[in-house]
Amino acid sequence: MALIIVLAVLGFFLFVYVAAGVRIVKPYQRGVVERLGKYKETVDPGLRLIIPLVDHMRIVDMREQVVDVPPQEVITEDNVGVSVDAVIYYEPTDPQRLIYNVANFILAVTKLAQTNLRNVIGDLPLDESLTSRDKINIALREILDDATDKWGVRVVRVEIQRIDPPPDVMSAMHEQMKAERTRRAVVTEAQGRREASITTAEGAKAAAILEAEGSKAKSVLEAEGRAEAVRKFAEAEQYRQSAVAEGEAAAIRSVYQAIHDGNPSNDLLAIKYLETLQKLGDGQATKIIVPTELGGLAGALAGVSELLERSGANGRTDAKT
Repeated sequence: MALIIVLAVLGFFLFVYVAAGVRIVKPYQRGVVERLGKYKETVDPGLRLIIPLVDHMRIVDMREQVVDVPPQEVITEDNVGVSVDAVIYYEPTDPQRLIYNVANFILAVTKLAQTNLRNVIGDLPLDESLTSRDKINIALREILDDATDKWGVRVVRVEIQRIDPPPDVMSAMHEQMKAERTRRAVVTEAQGRREASITTAEGAKAAAILEAEGSKAKSVLEAEGRAEAVRKFAEAEQYRQSAVAEGEAAAIRSVYQAIHDGNPSNDLLAIKYLETLQKLGDGQATKIIVPTELGGLAGALAGVSELLERSGANGRTDAKT
């Protein structure tokens, strides 16, 4: 019975001893194996076996880590004290060097960052420090990356979180910013009024030009209309006179044709001549034109007298009958 108990105890201790030699390395980890205090190897993720009490495995997290750099007072190039804090993002590249080359990496990289923050920002004036964060971040990252390379670490990036000037400087900056904004507002308003005046003047100029062109076009159209009306009136008058002349000519031709067709005698012509003289005498004219051919007039009167005498004799004969 005692032998069974001893064997059970030995089996338990053997199980514990074997279990103590089983290690599981996760995918984002690496294992640094030491044998009797001396570096042996770096193992990858998976199930790993070591010799308990002889081997010792130290696990290193290979994921990207963050270190917060506490705020510190920094003097700028123009002798203004500012409070600056930052964050550092890093990832281990060599677990062996990270364990053996630096005792406290977090403390070491924090102090290194603080020191180089003083150096970088100390070379810049306050205004440039506040507006050149990207420049500061890149400069710090390059410095820290070079310094931590021997520790088996790669600095991914450095970010400045805050740069706080003293309260009196902040008040002066606010006043300066307010004055600058007021100046910009005044300049913008003046430029707006200037552009509005220019636009108004250009609009008035364009309106005047359009009005002048409209008046010119109106005058041209009115002149063309009057010229066309005069031309139409002249054509109508010409047509009327031509028509009247043609009508009178046709009437004269008809009268003369009728006279020629009727074969008038000298007696009829003499009577018409006397009727015409009577009409001339009855007119309102102050001058009367008398034909100069008196001989022809006398012959015409003799013919008329003879005609009247024949007419009287014929009348008496008819009475006797």
